[in-house]
Amino acid sequence: MAMRSDITIPLIISAGIHIGVIVIVAMGVDFSEKPKPQIQASAPAVQAVVVDQNKVAQHVERLKAEKREAERKEKARQDEANRQVREARKEREREQARIKQLEQERKQKEIETKNAADAAKAAQLKQKQEKEKAAKAEADRKQKEKERKASEEAARKAAEKRKAEEAAAKKAEEERKRKAEAERKRKAEEEARRQQEQMMQDALAAEQASLSQTRNKQVTSEVSRYTSMIRATIQRNLVVDESMRGKSCRIFIRLANDGFVTASKILSGDPVVCRATKTAINKAGRLPVSNEPDVYNKLKEINLTVQPEFN
Repeated sequence: MAMRSDITIPLIISAGIHIGVIVIVAMGVDFSEKPKPQIQASAPAVQAVVVDQNKVAQHVERLKAEKREAERKEKARQDEANRQVREARKEREREQARIKQLEQERKQKEIETKNAADAAKAAQLKQKQEKEKAAKAEADRKQKEKERKASEEAARKAAEKRKAEEAAAKKAEEERKRKAEAERKRKAEEEARRQQEQMMQDALAAEQASLSQTRNKQVTSEVSRYTSMIRATIQRNLVVDESMRGKSCRIFIRLANDGFVTASKILSGDPVVCRATKTAINKAGRLPVSNEPDVYNKLKEINLTVQPEFN
């Protein structure tokens, strides 16, 4: 019995210590800082307890090491998880920033595309306007060129007509002068034959005395002649009809020294005849006029009565 008791007691103590150690480890109690209990027993029991305590200490150390390793791994896992969370957050922030940048770039490209389209549209509109302007300018130029040529052609024909009329008038005047000169010579020769030397001297003296009067008569004659030529020129350009028969128009005419009509004014007469007369004067443009100053001075402003002639 004594021997069984000696064995049973250490076993009981060892089992209790193991159970206690396990409970304490589970509760996180550290034996390293606790004083070891003093158990008084017999030498064999103490030895068994010491051996068991070493095993328990080793087991406790192993459990602590396992716990520390588990804690280290858990901490490493948590650190890795936190790192991954941080990396994921940063990656998400970078992705959001990249998406924001892409959106800004897309909006900027939309603005640039719209601006480019607006600029292209404006350029096309401007080009169209410039083409239309150039086409209008070219049409205006062609029209003006056509009008200029027509005006030059009309002026050329008018000049040719005036030259022909002036040539005819000059020829008629030269013929008249030739006849008048021949007539004067003939008369002079007859007068010479009829008169003696004395009579010729008297005639010469009389001519000298009445030079002014003679010249006045010549001027009057020339004025009358040119007046008739002016009237004849107007008659040639006068468009008549039966309603004008027996009617007339008195008109004022102002002439330049080359015969160009600078002014005309109706004084009195039948309205139809007067309108036709003004039209004829404008159509003629120039009227016969003498190049002798004293004759021209009496012709430069004249009042003329025009009566339509019917053949």
